[in-house]
Order: sequence, then C-alpha cells, then structure tokens
Amino acid sequence: MFPRHLKIHEKRFLRGPNLHAVTPCLMVFLEGGPAMTEDIRARLPAMLPGLRAPSGLHACDGTLLLEWLEPVVMELQRLAGAPGQSSRTLMVPGCPDARRIICGYAFEQVAGAALTAALDLLGALSRAEAYDLEAAVSALQEVAEDHAIGTSTGAVLAAAHRRGIPSMRLQEDANLFQLGWGARQRRLQATITGATSSIAASIASDKQLTKTLLNQAGVPVPAGSTVTTVEEAQHVALRLDGPVVVKPLDANQGKGVTTMCAGPDEVARAFAHARRYSRQVIVEQHFAGRDYRVLVTGKKVAAASWRRPPHVVGDGLSTIRELVELENLNPARGEGHTNILTKIPLDDIAEAVLARQGYGWDAVPGPGVSVDLRGNANLSTGGTAEDVTDLLPEETRATCVRAARTVGLDVAGIDIVCEDISRPLREQDGGIIEVNAAPGIRMHQYPSRGKARDAGDAIAEALFGTSDGRIPVVAVTGTNGKTTTSLLVAHCAREAGLATGVTTTEGIYIDGQLTVAGDCTGYHSARSVLSSPEVEFAVLETARGGILKRGLGFDRCEVAVVLNVTADHLGLDGIETVAELARVKAVVAGRASKAVVLNAEDEHCIAMAAGLAEGVEVIYFSLDADNPVLLRHLQRGGGSAHGARGVYLQDTTVVLADGERHQALLDVHAMPVSLGGCARYNIANALAAAAALAAAGFGRPEIAAGLASFVSDNKHNPLRSNVFDVDGVTVIVDYAHNAAAYAAVAQTARAMTRGRVVGVVAAPGDRRDADIVNMGRVCGAGFDELMVFEVVNRGRPDGETAALLARGARRARMERRHVRIELHVHEALRRGLALCRRGDVLVYASASSILDLAEALRPTKWEIAQWIAAQAT
Repeated sequence: MFPRHLKIHEKRFLRGPNLHAVTPCLMVFLEGGPAMTEDIRARLPAMLPGLRAPSGLHACDGTLLLEWLEPVVMELQRLAGAPGQSSRTLMVPGCPDARRIICGYAFEQVAGAALTAALDLLGALSRAEAYDLEAAVSALQEVAEDHAIGTSTGAVLAAAHRRGIPSMRLQEDANLFQLGWGARQRRLQATITGATSSIAASIASDKQLTKTLLNQAGVPVPAGSTVTTVEEAQHVALRLDGPVVVKPLDANQGKGVTTMCAGPDEVARAFAHARRYSRQVIVEQHFAGRDYRVLVTGKKVAAASWRRPPHVVGDGLSTIRELVELENLNPARGEGHTNILTKIPLDDIAEAVLARQGYGWDAVPGPGVSVDLRGNANLSTGGTAEDVTDLLPEETRATCVRAARTVGLDVAGIDIVCEDISRPLREQDGGIIEVNAAPGIRMHQYPSRGKARDAGDAIAEALFGTSDGRIPVVAVTGTNGKTTTSLLVAHCAREAGLATGVTTTEGIYIDGQLTVAGDCTGYHSARSVLSSPEVEFAVLETARGGILKRGLGFDRCEVAVVLNVTADHLGLDGIETVAELARVKAVVAGRASKAVVLNAEDEHCIAMAAGLAEGVEVIYFSLDADNPVLLRHLQRGGGSAHGARGVYLQDTTVVLADGERHQALLDVHAMPVSLGGCARYNIANALAAAAALAAAGFGRPEIAAGLASFVSDNKHNPLRSNVFDVDGVTVIVDYAHNAAAYAAVAQTARAMTRGRVVGVVAAPGDRRDADIVNMGRVCGAGFDELMVFEVVNRGRPDGETAALLARGARRARMERRHVRIELHVHEALRRGLALCRRGDVLVYASASSILDLAEALRPTKWEIAQWIAAQAT
C-alpha cells in the first residue's frame, strides 16, 4: 500500500529529449504524505545500502517522505539490473508539500514497476510494517529480463550509437530494431538484418543443402548424407569408414549434435538424440581438430574465435559436479544469452560425454586435468572462446566470404573444423561444417582469452558504411504558425524532388498524401514519419503538448525553427508563464545539430541563441529589415562557413542574407500564402521556411520556386487562412485560438478591405479566465462586429467561455450592441454573414472544419455550400 495521504497528480514516461533530460525519464508529480522520521531515515539505508540522498536543482530538506521516492526508485532499478542514468527531485512553486521527481530509466516497464515498489516500500516503512524487499527485487529482475536487449543485438546498437546512427525498438518485448531513419533505415533482429533474405536464411537452416552449394562452389565440406531412419544412419557411418558427426538437419545452437560417433550403438543413440530436434538427420565425416567460428560481415571477415567445449579443470579435491557448480557461479555466466557466457548444463548429454572419458559426476580429476562436458563448443551450451582473428590466412578469409555469399547471407557465422587455423584449409584435412544465419557475437565481443573484436561495429559498418543513417530533419515549434511553416518547408523540399514526410496539427502527410488525420504533433507522429521507408526529408511540427507529455520523437534534428513564443496553454501541465513556455520550446532548439532559425523580433527566441551547442548556426528572420538583432548578427559574421545568415523583408521583397551578399528571393505578392501581401504573419512564416531551407542546403531558385507555388487552401493547408468568396463577402477560415493569432488575423482582414471586418470567434475552454478575457479584448479591438460561439468547453458550463470572451471585447470599448453570443457555430456563422455587406471580410476563427461554413450556408446559399464542402474532400 502507498503512503497515507500521498496523492499522485501526474505520471508520465518522457521517452525522448524533454524539459528535464535528454534521455528517457519517468516524471511523477505528487503531493502530501507523511513526514520523514528518524526511524525511517535509519531503516532505509539498512534495507538499501546503495541508496543515496535526494538530489535536484532546488534544495530539498529531506523532511518529507516523498522526497525519498526518487533515490529509492533509482536504487530499485539498479538492483533489478536496469539502472537509469540520472535523476533529481524538484520543488513545485506555490506547493510546499508537492514535489516533481525525475527518474531516468533503461526500460520503461522496469521504471513503472520500480515506482510502484518504491511507493509500497515507503508506505510500509511509514506504517512500521514489514516489507519483503527480496521478493520485490526478484519481481523487478524478472521484468528487466523480459524486456532486456540480447547481447548480440545490444552490441550492434551500442556500435550504431557510437556512429551517431539513431535506433528505434519496434516492439517493446522483442529484439526487433530500426536503425537509421526514413529511406536510409535498416532493420535488425539479433544479427539478422533487413538485407538478409528469407531464401538465404532458409538455405542456412538446411545443412545438407548448404553443404551441396558450398561443395559446388569449391569450398571444402565434410562428406555425408541426410537420413530419416537409424538404419540409414548406421549405413552412412559405415560407408564413411571413420568417426562421424550426427546432427539435426535444421536445428541451431548445437542442439542435438553428437560428435565422434564410432560404432553402430553410438550412432543409434546419436540419431535418437538428433531426432528430438528434426525429422531429418545428417550423418557426416568427422573432421579432426579444433572448432572455430568465423564471422563474416558484408564482404570481409570481422572476427574469428577458437571455440572450446564447456570443460572444468580438476584440483584433486572436488568432484566434477562440484567443479561445474563452482564454474556456474562465475558472474560472466547466465541463463541462455543473457550474459557473456552461458551456464554449463548438468544433463544427460554431459553425463554421456563424461562416460566416454571414463568419468562420472562424482569423479575427482587430478590437479590440472581438463574434463570436457560437451562434444561441441557452442557458447549456448556453456563453451568458451579464444580470439584467433589475426591467425587467419588470406586464403581462408576469402573462402569464408565466398561461403557466406554462396548461401546469400550478408552476416554469417562460418563454422570450421581443422587442426591449425593458421594454415590454409586445403593443406590439412579440415573444412567448413556449417554456415549460420543470425550468428551470436558474444564470443567475439567478450572472448575468454585473446583480443576482443567489436563485431557489433562490423555489422553496423556493413549496414551503413560511413553513413549515420539519418535523413534531413527540420523540427518546427512556436506558438503560432507551426503548421503553415512546416507545410511550406515540406512543399519546397517535395518540389525539389525529395520524398517528404511531415507532421502537423491536421495530420501526417507522406509525399503529399494524408496518411493519418488528427493532431499529429507529438512523439508517436514523429516516429511514424521517421520509420516510413519512403521518406527522404522530414519536417516535424513539434507542439508544446507533445514535448511535455512524451518528449521529442527524435534524438536530434538537423535544423530547428522557433517561430515565436506568446501566451497560450498557460496554466496547463505545470507551465504558468510565457518564460516557462519558452523553456519548453527551447527543448527543440537544443536538439539541433546544424542550425537554429529564430525570430529576431521575439525576445524569448533571441534568448535561446545563448543556450545552443557549440558550432550550431543561428539564422534570424525578421519582417523588419532594420531589426537591430538581425543587423548586429549579420555584422558579426555569425561563425558559419557561409558567414552570418538571415532572411528579412525589404519593402515587399524577401531577401536572403548570406555572408556579405543580400540576394532577393521573390516578391511577397508572388506567394499565394501572403494573401496579396496582407497576411504579414504568413510572410513571417515564409521567411522562417526560407531560412530553414537555406540551412538544410537548398539553393535560392529551389526556395523561391517552392514559396511561389504553395497555396494555402483547405487541401494543402487546412484551416490556415483559407479564403472563400460568399456573394462578394470575403470569408477567412482560420484556426486562430489565442490572443496573438487573433491580433494577426484581424490585421490581415483589415488590410484586405476598405469595408468592415466581422469576427465569428471562440476560445478553447481549458484556458485560464484571464487568458480568455484577453482574447476577447484583442477581438474587440480588431473587429467591427463580433459573433461569439463555443467549441469544446473542456469542463466549463455552456456559455461560460463565450461570456468571458464577450467581457473582454467590451473591455476593449466595443459597444455592447456589436458583441453578440450565439453558442452554436452554424447559427453564429449565419448571423455573422447577415451582418456583412459586399466588400466586407468575415473571419471565422477557432475553426475546426470548413464543413461548418458549408452547413451554415446550405439553407440559403446551397450552390456555394456545395462548392465549399467539395474543398474538404
């Protein structure tokens, strides 16, 4: 049971870079609970000797029990074998009995279970009750094992990360990973890659077919045949006239293999053992010598090991059973593939191998006497390995590569038996006995003796060469303009011939086609685009909510764009001020590797420049050619190879400043998105898009052509300044839903007419009262007539949000008779249009669909309604 009176307000797994850390972490916001007592303070370290004191940016005096939750969660994860990287405990302003704890994690499932266990432990201590810590840790270890990454897969992932190659786990309970992004991605499962064909893997699993193909290719292989009865097995063994190996046709990891079978009885027992794993059994010539494994990656040999069968060395005192049990206590040995080595099994096979050597389990071998416990040397049955990579002759290396390519494998484990691996195979009675798909690489990464070989890196190199597997990614954030800017950048890239993926508030677009509808500006949407194999260039609209709820869906982007930071969504998710909101947006800027595009007219954007990583270029944009921040930046030179860069508006011309050159891109009237030069906010979005494209390496002609051909209609940019003509009245449909957006769209409408401007407006109900009133004040100042409707109230009574908006409008000295409330959107639009004369402009803001406009018009203007409805499809 949890501690009494402790309340958890919020729990989130932040899977990508976030406000608190650049690595995954668990964030819990909790309040209350009992005080920390001296008794608990004494008992906790006794139960958890590795426990450390709470840490954080703000001092915590340790008087609240909940302050110890963070270190307990971290220690339990460590004991489970899945430690997190960092953690801290934060004070919550205005809530003295509340804390926000941040706990890094290796596996989300372990962190969640550790949180529950930590709360139970602290609850038991606060009630002076017993707590079974051993059982709790054991349960956590099971969770960690269920989600652990295999040793071989982990080695490839580690190598990929060192090379800067991003990775995604495609299923939480499987070792299936995507390395790289978009069109440059590769898939990995253990050591099987996306380039491994099913035909090649099928050939490798059929040992007889593999031998046939290798023999045809001139590769030395043992003679033998495939049989289905014991009599056939004994006949083949007799024909081979010497010791034979009996093994299943299609098993792996040494299962069912018996070596050195010398007579009919041994062959019969070996056949019965092999039949447990396969209907068909191979009986083949036994090559005398040592067992070697050669790893081939791509077109080269990456590593080679001498594999020794599992064995123990006598001390003259201990029985063989005791020696095995002692060796299995070695920390390097674990169950299956969970550790560097595998525990030696005490089974019937080991007993039979001992009997052939004249031993039983209770025999006591003399000092220094080596006793084998398996006839094969697979690590999966307890064997060990010694690196011999440097001993391989070039001829043997070429033979191994030819064997892998003959089977068709890009990554292969070649099993060789010979007397001396340093001599060419043709000079001795040895050869290749198997070719394995999905070879384990533990023996190469962590040999028992000899030089460790980075087999994981060799596989990563074979997959990517010198590439980091990344596609260009532009991440766009800000309060207003994100969707339009994102679609502008994506449109220009697509016009330049690149297959694009873009996430927006309206959905996900892959190469111009809507694939997912809805608000797609968070973690999962970004991952969806980055996992799409056709995408060559990604543009990710990245909203405040997604950053706070799950973190970024990418570890870094090439270019980040921060358009503006103004009051919106305040009072939600612990963000109370615009400065705190700016910290959230700065998470995106902080993950840029090449350049950050910033608004030179926004103080919060300007401040972000100081926190960027060294070598990241800053490119400012401004609607004011004389903006002092922009001018100082251009004069300083900027530190870029291009010189200082910026994009600004000179009269009606978009200008790209690149070093000492200031070159015109195009006139704003050539951009449909500017609405004839009236929509200054869209001109600003176009400036930011041009800067991002320049940072990403696009040339001036490509940028200008893209900006000139982008149309902001409902098909290409839904609900972003979509313009319709309704019997001489210009109707602007826009998503505006905060004060800054309302001010901008009202200014645009005013610039488009000499007549009146009518607003049909609403506000989201989850905003603070003061923020809704302020939106109303801006609308009252910007429009001549106002119709107020309601969208999603989000917990407020009907009419409350509309009343707050109307109150704000009246505070702007808008006369009461010009402010009307009609809660239903269709009726509000009808009444708003009734107020208009030809030449007026009506702004339908906080819009959720143009179909609402069509429905409002349908009773009186059926043909126009039909035409508008057609634009929605």
